[in-house]
Amino acid sequence: MIQFILNNKIIKTSANSGMTLLDFIRKNEQLKGTKIGCREGDCGACTVLVGTLKNNKISYQSITSCISPLGNANGKHIVTIEGVNLSQNLNTVQQSLYDNHATQCGFCTPGFAVSLTGYALTNSNGNLNTSHDAISGNICRCTGYKSIEKAAKNITEKLIFKDANHQIKWLIDECFIPNYFIDIPKKLNDLNIQNLNSLNGTIVANGTDLFVRYADQLSEEKIQLIGEDPSLKGILFSDNICTIGASTTVTEILENEKFQMIFPKLNTYLKLVSSQQIRNMGTLGGNFVNASPIGDMSIFFLALNSILTIKHNNGTTREIPFQKFHQNYKKYDLQDDELISSVSFSIPVKNTYFHFEKVSKRTHLDIASVNSASKIIIKNNKISTAYFSLGGVAAIPKFLTKTNGFLKGKTINTETIKQAEKILQSEISPISDVRGASNYKRLLARQLFFAHFIELFPEKIKFQNLINNKNYEKY
Repeated sequence: MIQFILNNKIIKTSANSGMTLLDFIRKNEQLKGTKIGCREGDCGACTVLVGTLKNNKISYQSITSCISPLGNANGKHIVTIEGVNLSQNLNTVQQSLYDNHATQCGFCTPGFAVSLTGYALTNSNGNLNTSHDAISGNICRCTGYKSIEKAAKNITEKLIFKDANHQIKWLIDECFIPNYFIDIPKKLNDLNIQNLNSLNGTIVANGTDLFVRYADQLSEEKIQLIGEDPSLKGILFSDNICTIGASTTVTEILENEKFQMIFPKLNTYLKLVSSQQIRNMGTLGGNFVNASPIGDMSIFFLALNSILTIKHNNGTTREIPFQKFHQNYKKYDLQDDELISSVSFSIPVKNTYFHFEKVSKRTHLDIASVNSASKIIIKNNKISTAYFSLGGVAAIPKFLTKTNGFLKGKTINTETIKQAEKILQSEISPISDVRGASNYKRLLARQLFFAHFIELFPEKIKFQNLINNKNYEKY
């Protein structure tokens, strides 16, 4: 039995866990304010909030309900556009959208309103997200974003005065959310939540990959939900090793304070990964087994020379270098009775430099044409270790073994980098597709490779010395 609170209503249902949350909301509960758009998590018209109770406090995140399994709502507070409506007037977010003429046909507006309400519920002085981040996964096809951005700016200005110690009460008093929110923690505590886990069926974490492709099929099958499995969650730092559970989300990594200290530009890097809603859902393990040649997190962790721990159904585990995991296009070293348990890497020490780059057609909510990451350790003014990875240039996320080997022991200078780039070109084999022609991807691979050195060692490498804009080399 799946139990959760939908707005202010307790839900107890025997519906299949693999049914999408969107379909349950619209078809079973007849709440039509949450719209059906792309059914791929791209447009944000189906955005809802998920409230999770921990230590008697509830935290909210936005997700796209069209690719979220119903079973993951178990024990949570699910909020739709109907759930943020006030009894008499527009709430503060809705009023701001109205005042700034930020709606036209209105189809996308519920998603924007829910996303911005989620921003109000999570916004604080220590929060890394802006109102723009909050709506990075929402698309409007007719209004134009300036009016929406103005509405978001007005909301941000109001939130400056929020009482962080009594957040929910302040938001109720300021007409952001209705009164019933104050009672949700107690109501969730009173639910007798049952474990839905089964060892049978398709393994699903949060659905951002599988439910894009197989939502109809999974809605009728048994699924094995692992997104909330505590053994697959969390970020642990011990003995100079960082270990991350495979069901840890991108947002959980982004918000981890020690991770931010280790990677000072983490916010810049990970804000390039999809959108707010998808970062709240997408897991590391899911990204790895998606096996996309341009998987952002695969490229990120390849450059860290990571180790994967793989768990068998019988409880035994094995470890493999991440660079050995992907074998061919959409093929990897994982048996049907195995799953990725965690990924681990050595915490960067002094004189270690890390950098991530991504080029895509739009900044947010887009897959890369080419992406790249690098980890370089310097000792005695020479490269003692170099790990470079590239996406979009081969059938798998590419670990540049030959390039890495060439750079070891070298001094960083323009000539060395040019020689290394020629080796890089011999290691890759991009194809032409909708994200760019093969020659274009080779050019991007070169530019991103150079960008790592220009960004990390500006005193040693000058852009003008590497590139002659009038005479690009042909491949």
